[in-house]
Amino acid sequence: MSTPGTGTGPQSVRLDVWLWSARLMPTRSAATTACRAGHVRRNGEPAKASQRITVGDELRVRSPGRERIVVVTTILTKRVGAPVAREAYEDHSPEPRPQLAAAPPRRERGTGRPTKRERRQFERLRGRDEDSRR
Repeated sequence: MSTPGTGTGPQSVRLDVWLWSARLMPTRSAATTACRAGHVRRNGEPAKASQRITVGDELRVRSPGRERIVVVTTILTKRVGAPVAREAYEDHSPEPRPQLAAAPPRRERGTGRPTKRERRQFERLRGRDEDSRR
């Protein structure tokens, strides 16, 4: 039994369709928008959503916080499950940078509203300068 969207199907497919099918983008319109904004490159060149991609093409997809570098190994025409989608490309992306989770300042419950002094301390911890708000 063959998986939908894979197998001996077409030799090429639109870039936006493949990005959506391989689950690199949440919707096809998001893939089109990313291509228009210049966030997708095919073999080093800016790519249009309507370009046809084939097996072996290298795609660089920028999303907030990271860049994905993938090489197409299977042409997908329909959206498939996540495990099948991961087999449709080789991921050569660098490891994402670890983000430090800074805990926001906490106050004890029931202590009421913060005083002016405490509020200013919170603002300094958050990196907000009170002079820049004026």
